[in-house]
Amino acid sequence: MNFPADLKYTKDHEWIRIEGDHAYVGITDYAQGELGEIVFVDIPTEGETVAREEVFGTIEAVKTVSDLFMPVSGEVQEVNAELEDKPELVNEDAYGKGWLIKVSLSDLSEAEELLSADEYRELIAK
Repeated sequence: MNFPADLKYTKDHEWIRIEGDHAYVGITDYAQGELGEIVFVDIPTEGETVAREEVFGTIEAVKTVSDLFMPVSGEVQEVNAELEDKPELVNEDAYGKGWLIKVSLSDLSEAEELLSADEYRELIAK
């Protein structure tokens, strides 16, 4: 299983890649594997400010629907439009083309509380 070291992770299986005062958020390779075939992504929060650990949308697989939790507080600037027609990108490229949202960060210090790749690997090994 792949956990890029340049990302931060949540206990709820989201990842975040910080680029200055913006960040990209998605679900981990582990999460997409557990969910199975992704058939729909619903993120109604574009343009809204969402607090850390609040739900910002849902992701639907063949057999289940899961909430998506915000890793850090911020405003949802953009939703990955490609996922509307190709939600399977989350399965195929969880850390690349399968990103979910781009956010502008409210408080960069919140990222310090997220898990490193090694800490996340330990979490899911339990």
